[in-house]
Amino acid sequence: MPIKKRLMKRRKFVKASLLTSAVTSLIHPVNQAAAAVTAQQNANPEFYELRIYSLKNARQRKAVESYLQNAYIPALNRLGSKTIGVFSEYLPQGFTKLVAVIPFNSLDDYFNTSDKLAKDDAYQQAGADYLNAEATAPPYERIESSLLKAFVGMPKLEVPEKKARIFELRRYESHNETAGRKKIEMFNQGGEISIFKRVGLTPVFFGETLIGPMRPNLTYMLTFDNMDEHDQNWKAFGGDPEWKKISSVPEFADAKIVSNINRMFLIPAAFSQI
Repeated sequence: MPIKKRLMKRRKFVKASLLTSAVTSLIHPVNQAAAAVTAQQNANPEFYELRIYSLKNARQRKAVESYLQNAYIPALNRLGSKTIGVFSEYLPQGFTKLVAVIPFNSLDDYFNTSDKLAKDDAYQQAGADYLNAEATAPPYERIESSLLKAFVGMPKLEVPEKKARIFELRRYESHNETAGRKKIEMFNQGGEISIFKRVGLTPVFFGETLIGPMRPNLTYMLTFDNMDEHDQNWKAFGGDPEWKKISSVPEFADAKIVSNINRMFLIPAAFSQI
């Protein structure tokens, strides 16, 4: 083969090799990202019971806290439910409510817990005063309870560093189920969760309310060192370019998918596992 033809053939080979290498380098990170999203979506989501105890005095607060600390939480830990959070209101209006966040690995775990606790002698003994309280001295006024399913974008509760901090519990209500699903899509596929984490709106969990009041709604919890950090990080979120891009999509407009926002500021009990 003439030298000129051999050189031309070699140039084509080198060019093709470089092109293949470049394409491979582009595809590889895309495949990695896709694999990460798939793995996250395939992770089994947790379920959460969100309990809100209405109380009227210090005696009731002491009764509920003692029960949670000495009976309920140890028993659930033995059954595999870890990192249970217990909180009181930050600067309450009136007497404080107590809020408990209880994670379960599956719906079976949630539905079987009551029967298992009924057979748990240690739990029954430790919680006797609460469980057998007289009608004339109830340990609380009422319990408001919701069952939540974790988002695919954050299928597991993330426990923050143990230090002094405040928590914000937010509930987004929608006017119909379609709008509620669209708001959840905004967090998952829209990328809102990742923006939260980047600007310091540190999430603890996100959950769709399956059973509970004010449906359809989603509920999530954030944590901050203090209220100054809370205000600064929400301001950073509002000015974030990616958030502005997402929120400008017509189908994600709050006026179309969110009808009410409810929030509570909380501080953890000394024995809270969150």
